[in-house]
Formats: sequence, structure tokens, C-alpha cells
Amino acid sequence: MENVIAGEILAAGNAAREKTLRTDYAALGEQLQRRAIDIDAILKKVEAFAVAIPSWGVGTGGTRFARFPGDGEPRDIFDKLEDCAVIQQLTRATPSVSLHIPWDRADPKRLKQAASRYGLGFDAMNSNTFSDAGDQKHSYKFGSLSHADAGTRRQAVEHNLECIEIGKTLGSRALTVWVGDGSNFPGQVNFARAFERYLDSVKAVYAALPSDWRLFTEHKMYEPAFYSTVVQDWGTNYIIAKELGEKAYCLVDLGHHAPNVNIEMIVSRLIQFGKLGGFHFNDSKYGDDDLDAGSIDPYRLFLVFNELVDAEQSGKRDFDPAHMLDQSHNVTDPIESLMLSAIEVQRAYAQALLVDRKALGAYQENNDALMATQTLKAAYRTDVEPILAMARLNAGGAVDPIATYRASGYRRKVATERPAVAAGGGGIV
Repeated sequence: MENVIAGEILAAGNAAREKTLRTDYAALGEQLQRRAIDIDAILKKVEAFAVAIPSWGVGTGGTRFARFPGDGEPRDIFDKLEDCAVIQQLTRATPSVSLHIPWDRADPKRLKQAASRYGLGFDAMNSNTFSDAGDQKHSYKFGSLSHADAGTRRQAVEHNLECIEIGKTLGSRALTVWVGDGSNFPGQVNFARAFERYLDSVKAVYAALPSDWRLFTEHKMYEPAFYSTVVQDWGTNYIIAKELGEKAYCLVDLGHHAPNVNIEMIVSRLIQFGKLGGFHFNDSKYGDDDLDAGSIDPYRLFLVFNELVDAEQSGKRDFDPAHMLDQSHNVTDPIESLMLSAIEVQRAYAQALLVDRKALGAYQENNDALMATQTLKAAYRTDVEPILAMARLNAGGAVDPIATYRASGYRRKVATERPAVAAGGGGIV
């Protein structure tokens, strides 16, 4: 595997921090032992945990009004893969990349070779029928899979089929479908007919799935349509998954819900009925802000993982949710934000593993609300940073990924190699 950050820089950074880390890890181990928790067992699970990087996430995003690209912006998918390799090298938690077509369209064989050189694989493929590509015949301004025009719907279906074919070459085993279809004015569309057309279209996509693939459909409350959205909530998403069949699952994007919605309960419901496909991790304050995971409400992220670990330890069959980040970085270095986000997702998982589930179950059965919530808080308040850092060290990553990244000068290096990208209008790369 080709390393992007020089080995001596990584080694020097770890050497300066390893002794303190081992002391902190031993101290945490003693603390957890008093709670009858084996720290090494938690470490093993954290080491095995992974979250995919979105190819578009390594570029600077934007608002509706402007985009302010940073130094060394990736020019194409091959630059994006190099940036993703940095994140994986330092965190050892992001071994796969999720591509977006047509943004990342390239020779699949060349893509696979480039990823292999960095030790990366490919996660779910993502189709794009929410914006127009230069070579397409029909516009998606008024919808795609649910469009009133049969030719436009057929074009959207064919695009998803293309994504499947590319993914088969790359070794992907899932397709994520999100559409921006909806309406801005009352009366603009017939709700029922639009949904019928969507179902007919996505069934054609589902029929083309290889036997070992999964289809993830994604719901979003609003945006870009502000009056109605065809796939607007988890209930509609569940209906779609049930209508399609056993290979169809619901994808939960944490930012795609109204403020204060109980997302962890949605997760529980989808797990209970076998239709949780996976996550797009991010955070939000007001709407679909696509902020760094755990930056606004880390406790909610923990509560989501509490449901996941509960299902994992309850022995739920066929329970293998996909984990991916999905963020827009407007004022930070995207590589730094993605590294920290991957760590925050790991942190929530580690904390959820510390929950005393036997005690929690007893408090729940005895209606002891105070002690039940305190049981969760005891796990959440535990500083698991030594576990996360030790997992990185054991896997050859960085004890402190941000410090090592900055010491490497990687951003300055690529800024001299990649031509500056012009600032432009809003939107996510």
C-alpha cells in the first residue's frame, strides 16, 4: 500500500505521544475493570469498526450563495482518492470510498487500480438525478424518477443502471438512490401519481440489482423542493423498501430530519422490522446543514449508536448497516473535518459499547426512568479517547491525526501541484 504521508513524520508524531497514551489506556482499563468491562474487548471492536468516506466530501462545499474553495482542491476523482488515502492512513477507520456518478465518472479499471494502490476499496455507489449533467437529453428541473415525462424517468433509470454497472467493476455491493423530486407550490404535482411513478421507476432499478447487492433509498424532509418531497420521511422510505423487496433498505441521513426529531427511535423501528440499511453521518443545527458529525449534538450520535449496539448484542439476524459520512465543509479543511468526524463516529460506538445493558434492562422493566437515563449517561461521560488512539496506533495510524497531518505539510504540497479552483456559486462538490 502506498502511503501519502511520509512514514518518518507519522513515526515521529507517534513516538512523542505513545508513552502518555499507554499510561492513559492503562488508567482507563483500571476504571472500566471496576465496572466489569474488559477494555481490550472494547478495543478489538473499535479496531474492526469502519466508516466510508464520500468522494465529494474532500472538496470544499458551499452555501446557496457562494463557494470558497481552499488550497489544493481535488481536481478529479483521482485527486479525491489521494485525499481519502490520507484520511485512512492517519485514522485507520476509513478503508472505503463512496463514489458519486457522474461527478466521479472515469475508467472503472483505472479507478480500481488507483484505489488499490492506496489500499482503499469502494463502498455504495451514489447516483445523481438531482442535477443536470452536460450530456443528458432531459432536464431534472421538475423531477427525475417521478417526473411526469416518461422519457425523463427512463433517463433517470438508465443512469442508475449505469451506476450499478460501474460498481460491479469496482467491487461495490450497494446503490444509494436519493432524488430531489418534489414541488414548491400547492397543486404543482399530484402527490399520489408522483409517488406511483417513483415506485415504478425504482422497481426497474431494483430489478437490475445483482443478487449480492443492496439498494438504499434515502429520505429527506425538504430541499431542493420546499413544499413537498416525494421521499420525505422514514415512513415513506419504509413503504418503498417493503414494496421493492428483501434487497431494499432505508438509509438514514442524520441531517435529513426536522430539528428535535427522535432519530434514534426511527433507527430502532427500522431495525425492528429489518429495513435499516445504513447511515449518512453528519450533524445539523437548523436544517440539513451537513455539519461535521458530532459537532452539534454528540449525545444524539451516541443515542443512535446505543440502538445499534443494542441490536448488535441482541443477535439481530442480517443486521449489517452501512456507515458513511456525508458532509459539506465550507470553512474548514475537508480532510481535517472528515478525520475528526470518523473519530467522533468511532467514539459514539465505543461509548455505546460501555452501556451496562443488564442494568439498563432492569431499570426499564421497573420503570426507573432516572436510573435508566443515568446508566446511559455513565457510558456517554466516559472518556474513551485512549481506546480510539490505541486502535489507531495498533493499526499503524496516528495517535493524533490532526497534529500529524498538519506537521506533514500535505495541504501545502498539493496546493503547489493542483491548479487553483475558481470560486463559484453554491452547492456541494
